[in-house]
Amino acid sequence: MTGIYAHIDAALPRLEELYRDLHAHPELAFQEQRTASVVADRLTGSGWDVTTGVGRTGVVAVLHNGPGPVVMLRADMDGLPVREQTGLPYASTVTAAGEDGTQVPVMHACGHDIHVTCLLGACELFAAHRDAWRGTVLAVFQPAEESGLGAHAMVDDGLFDRFPKPDIILGQHVGPGPAGMVAKVPGTVMGAADSLTIRLFGRGGHGSKPESAVDPVVMAASLVGRLQTIVSRTVPAQESVVVTVGYLRAGLTASVIPDEARLGVNIRTFSPGVRQQVVDTISRFAKAEALAAGAPREPEITSRYQLPATVNEPAATERVAAAHEAVFGADAVIAMGPNTASEDFGVLGTAAGVPSVFWFFGGNDPEEFHTALLNDRLAEDIPQNHSSTFAPVPGPTIAAGVRAMTGAALAYLAAQTAEAPAAQVGSPA
Repeated sequence: MTGIYAHIDAALPRLEELYRDLHAHPELAFQEQRTASVVADRLTGSGWDVTTGVGRTGVVAVLHNGPGPVVMLRADMDGLPVREQTGLPYASTVTAAGEDGTQVPVMHACGHDIHVTCLLGACELFAAHRDAWRGTVLAVFQPAEESGLGAHAMVDDGLFDRFPKPDIILGQHVGPGPAGMVAKVPGTVMGAADSLTIRLFGRGGHGSKPESAVDPVVMAASLVGRLQTIVSRTVPAQESVVVTVGYLRAGLTASVIPDEARLGVNIRTFSPGVRQQVVDTISRFAKAEALAAGAPREPEITSRYQLPATVNEPAATERVAAAHEAVFGADAVIAMGPNTASEDFGVLGTAAGVPSVFWFFGGNDPEEFHTALLNDRLAEDIPQNHSSTFAPVPGPTIAAGVRAMTGAALAYLAAQTAEAPAAQVGSPA
């Protein structure tokens, strides 16, 4: 194997070591100081112009290589408040201060450690093989994707004013699937997301005398059940909507009725009109529960973030997919429909006013995945993102992610004299 892709085999051992280090040291949204330092150290000294602290903890690296397009490559860096249960020798034991200041376990349960590793691998290739491309690469290591605030923070901090304006923005996400598989999604990739905090007010009292109190725990429990009827009873069947209550917090001891309860509600929609309908229904249900319980005041409903749907530009999607087919082979690139998950990646293209393309790539051992598929055990044997047992198989996943990101970028950056990648080049087993 020759050309820019030949570098991957030599780089893979140190990329795997980097991945294990990142996996063992996850950081929550806007706390990614160590991760940002690792990223900056890896890029400094290889020709990249590195800027830290963009959008609080983000890193932006620029590599110029003559005239040509500006291609932005994005990876997210933050972990999740999840206690890792993988049993891996490099499993995270990290705890950190969560949103309310209490200590929570932290894990890379969504694969952002893979994303950082793959983008750093691609950056290494571009720095080492400048004869294979022309233009400018803008590598963006974004904080706080899980909070929904990171992309906005980088844009607000001048991402597209302080650095070269991209002509195309590219991003990828690891997920369940055989390593070496890449999924293209023309048009809408992921739905819009809303995150709401609902604060229900009661009147505290002794657990032995509930008649003298207004119990916000009962109010909250009833509201959780009521919210489950939104999809089944208020939204047309042809609409894709998900409403999830991610947490319910109330009280500190069993013998005391607390003064209030809090719920974290997550909404996924594809239609702006349906989104507004769902938000309005949640507000109506919460107020009705408070009224029925005789609460001393109406609920307080706060929007933590609102993310638009992630939409791929069709022509750019096909261009990237053709590049992926050249690298992995046509059979390894599959078409997918919209996903009810959400991302803040779409914020970047919208803010820059340029096309963007986002794709998925597999992170499982191909044999294990196919065995689970044939035995109808995907749900049982293949952990999903955000699971406490989510753990991509490092070697083939990293190799595929580096190739996918590099190949997509070269679809725009490849020099006229660059060696075109052959089909199936370095495709992981």
